[in-house]
Amino acid sequence: MLPTVEASVPVLYVADIERSQAFYTSLGWSVLRTGGDELASWRHMRSGELAILLAAVQPRLITVELPLLVYFYVGNLEATLQSLADAGYPAERVGYPDHAPGGEARVQDPDGNVLLLGQRAAVAEADRQTATGAEAKFELIQRAAEAVSQRGGAPERCQVGQADGAPCTAAAQVKLTDSWGDSVWGCTEHGEEVLFSVRGAFIAIEDGDGLGQFLRNRSARR
Repeated sequence: MLPTVEASVPVLYVADIERSQAFYTSLGWSVLRTGGDELASWRHMRSGELAILLAAVQPRLITVELPLLVYFYVGNLEATLQSLADAGYPAERVGYPDHAPGGEARVQDPDGNVLLLGQRAAVAEADRQTATGAEAKFELIQRAAEAVSQRGGAPERCQVGQADGAPCTAAAQVKLTDSWGDSVWGCTEHGEEVLFSVRGAFIAIEDGDGLGQFLRNRSARR
């Protein structure tokens, strides 16, 4: 017979057991059992049939070079995000991937561990919230590139270039500008790099809904 796993309990080593307990309580976990002393304490927490174990050991038993990443599926993402916000832990909306059609968000616990929160139950397109993190910027780049491909007018090649100074041979797909009025055409990859590296850069969308049209509409109403 093949072995079977009946349950799994993620163990998270934390610096402050009380602080971490408060954080995970805001996510819907409740304390089932506690134990230990001043040098080594733990909290066994449960949510439905799932469990996690928070452990604080002095000196630290395990030092992790990179933050852990834990994925939690939640029944109601909006209620979970509101509970986190009320506790002082704002989350970053990621989007609506196939594995979480009800939405996905990212938040860090007090020790820097990254938690991804997903909702399996889908929500209607009209009820979806706008992503707020890096994925949101990438989604905007993709939309702008699609608009350019339909409208045309972009130069043939990306004008940003490679980090070593070599020209980029990819097609120009999105126009970027900043508050100084400087602009450049780039491929989606370099467009993403510009948006993440230049604080004042933004996507320039050349369509009928631009600032010029807005000002003309205001003048026409006077």
